[in-house]
Amino acid sequence: MYYKNINRMLENFTSKEFKDEVGMLSSVLKDLIKDKETTIIGARIWKLIPDNNAYKLIYQTGKIEKIEKNFILFFQDYPTFDKITEERVILGKETHPKLREKGIFKYAAAGLGKKISKDEHSYYEYIVACNSHVLDEEFRYSLSIIATFLTAKLNAMRSNLRDSTLKADLDKARDIQRSILPKHELQFHSYEIYGATIPAEILGGDFFDYLDIGDEGTKLGIALGDAASKGVSAAAEAMYISGALRMAMTFEIKISSLMKKLNLLINKIFGDDKFTSLFYGELSSEKSGLFLYSNAGHNPPVFIKSGTGDISFLNPTGPVLGPAPKQNYSVEAVNFELNDVLIIYSDGLVESANKDFEFFGEERLIEELKENSSETPKIIALKILESVIKFTNEGLYNDDKSIVVIKKIK
Repeated sequence: MYYKNINRMLENFTSKEFKDEVGMLSSVLKDLIKDKETTIIGARIWKLIPDNNAYKLIYQTGKIEKIEKNFILFFQDYPTFDKITEERVILGKETHPKLREKGIFKYAAAGLGKKISKDEHSYYEYIVACNSHVLDEEFRYSLSIIATFLTAKLNAMRSNLRDSTLKADLDKARDIQRSILPKHELQFHSYEIYGATIPAEILGGDFFDYLDIGDEGTKLGIALGDAASKGVSAAAEAMYISGALRMAMTFEIKISSLMKKLNLLINKIFGDDKFTSLFYGELSSEKSGLFLYSNAGHNPPVFIKSGTGDISFLNPTGPVLGPAPKQNYSVEAVNFELNDVLIIYSDGLVESANKDFEFFGEERLIEELKENSSETPKIIALKILESVIKFTNEGLYNDDKSIVVIKKIK
C-alpha cells in the first residue's frame, strides 16, 4: 500500500472519540482487519509490565484461535522483544509453544509508544503483532507506517497543551521558519527554478530548498520534503532536515548515502512517531541535462518533454524517512532537454479537497502543466497554486502546499 493511503485510512479510523489508549488501539486493529485494502487476518496487543519483566496480552482480534486471556510472555523466554527494540518492526517465526498451538507460526510485530528503560535495556510500551497470508517486506513497511501513526496518536492523546499558551512561541518559530526558506526564484546555468510553500497552519511541515554543492557552483541540490504531522512538531522536523541537508552539502555526499544517513538521523532524533517524505535531486552545469534524484516515499514529481508532451513520473526509490532505520535508497536519472519541465510538489497540492470531498488530484495537476508548460516556472507554479486554491475554496480539508518548478531554458 502507498503510505499516504495508509495514513488517510488511519486518520479515518481514529477520527472518533476513544475512552482510553487501549480502546483506540483495539478499535484501529479491528478496522484494519475489516478493510479490504489490508491483508491482516489477526492481531494482538501486548502491554509492557516492567515489574514482571514481561509483556501481557491485553487484546486480540481476527480469525486466529484465541490465546488465554492475560497471557504473559517473559523477556527471558522471548528474545524477540530485544529485536523489536532494535528494529522496531520485524517479521518473525513464532517460537513459543503455547502460541504455536494456536496456529501462529509466522507474524509481523511493531513497537508502539515510548521506550521504557528496564535493567539497562529498553522496551516499547506496547507491541502489536499481526498475522497475514502475505508476510513480506511490503507488509513490514506498511506496519511500520501504522506503528508510526499510532505512536503519534498516543502522544497526541497524552498532550493537553492549549494553543493559547503557545502563541508567542509559535510566532517566533514562524519567523525562524520563514527565514530559512530560500528565495522563490533562482537561475542556475541553463535552468530556471521557482518554488513556493503555503502552510495550512501558522507553522508548516513542508519545506523546499536549493543547495549549492561544492565550491565551484557546478552543482545544485533541490529538495522538497513533507513531515507527516502538522504544526510545531512537523515544523521542527522540517527545519531539522533542512539544516541537516545544508550541512551534508559541505561534504558532497553521494545521494544514496545522503538519504540513508538522513533516515538514520530522523529515526534517532525524532523517535517513533515521526516520518518524512523527501524528494532530492541534483542539477549540474553540464550541457547533457542530467538530473540525478532519489525519492523517499514522496509524491512522484511530474516530468514533461517539450518536444512530444510525453509525461513521466519520478517514482519513489525508497521508503519514507524515519520509521525503519535500516533502509537503502537507490538513485535514478532523467535528462532535461530544451524547455522540458519538472514539477516537484507535496501531497497537500493534489489532496486538497472541495466541498464535495473531491481531491484536486494528479490529473488536474497534469492538465495545468500541459496547458502552461510554455510559460516560465514562476507562472507555471502560481497558476497551479491559483487553480488549487480556487478548487478548494469551500473545502474542509487543508494541508501544507508546496511546489518547485524546474525548466531548462537553453
